[in-house]
This record gives sequence, structure tokens and C-alpha cells, in this order.
Amino acid sequence: MPRTRATAGTAAARAERRADRRAHADYTGGVYGSMLAASVVIGAGSLGAFPRTELVLLLLLTGVVFWVAHVHAQLFGARLAQRAPDRRVVLHVCRDEWPIVKAAVPPAAAVAVSPLLGLDVRGALWLALCVAVAGQVGWSVAAARRAGASPRLMATTASVNLVLGLLIISLKIVLKH
Repeated sequence: MPRTRATAGTAAARAERRADRRAHADYTGGVYGSMLAASVVIGAGSLGAFPRTELVLLLLLTGVVFWVAHVHAQLFGARLAQRAPDRRVVLHVCRDEWPIVKAAVPPAAAVAVSPLLGLDVRGALWLALCVAVAGQVGWSVAAARRAGASPRLMATTASVNLVLGLLIISLKIVLKH
């Protein structure tokens, strides 16, 4: 069926809106979510009978809870003072904060596949922690790149986030669980 001008125009408008959203994407939530996931792994020293399943759920549910908290804060903290949020604003804020949840998925997936790699629970914890730190660095570089940062500034943000990640790993070593 041939496309009409109206259909082509609508498709072009949707594509332009998607490109605009990508161009203005904020990866702060991804960096934050990765740090949150790393913190969850550190705090997960005493898991019960099904440690891998519990850690996967803990990572994902913590990401969702913090996403809801950030959406709530954005909608009712800052925006409510200006005007009541409509459906479009709510969806926009939900989408903007979604990287918090997305950042929890790779560490959770690492835990889920850890038995296939021959890792015990302790190894799964370390793998998840390393994946979370790598995500933190990756999200920060993506944010810097999207903002048009120079290669030097991208390297700086990667280094700063790597140092923060190494501090988190140091806590894991000190806490010894």
C-alpha cells in the first residue's frame, strides 16, 4: 500500500521527535543507577537460600523503586509548584528517569548467567560489581559524548567514574562479604 503524504509526514515527525529525544537524552540516571546497583551488591552479603535469584530481584526491584522515587520527585517536587503534570509530562519524566532501571539490568544479568560461567555466589557478586562499575563508566562517557564533550573531557569523566567505582570496590573488600 503506497504511503500518502500525510502518513509520510507523520512518520517523519515521529522520527524527528525520536532523534530529538536521543539528542537531549540525559544519562545521569544511568550513572546513578549503576552506582546504586554496585551499592546493592555490596550490601547483599547475607542472602538466603536462593542467593542468585534474590540478588537478581534485589537489583531489579531496587532500580524500579528508585526510578519511582525519582519520577515522583521530578513530578511533584519541582513541577507541581509550576503546574499540575499532564499525561505527556508524566510519560516524559518516566522515560527520562528510566536509565536508573536500565542500569540495574546488566549486573542482574551477570548474576543470572554466573552459573554458566562456573562462578559460585561470591564470584557472581564480584562479577555483578564489576559490571555495575563498567556500566557507571560507560554511562558517564555516553553522557559526555552526547553533550559534545572533547575526547579529553570524556577521558576525564571516565577516569573520575572509574575512581568512584574503585572506591565502591574497596568498600566491598573492606566489608569482606
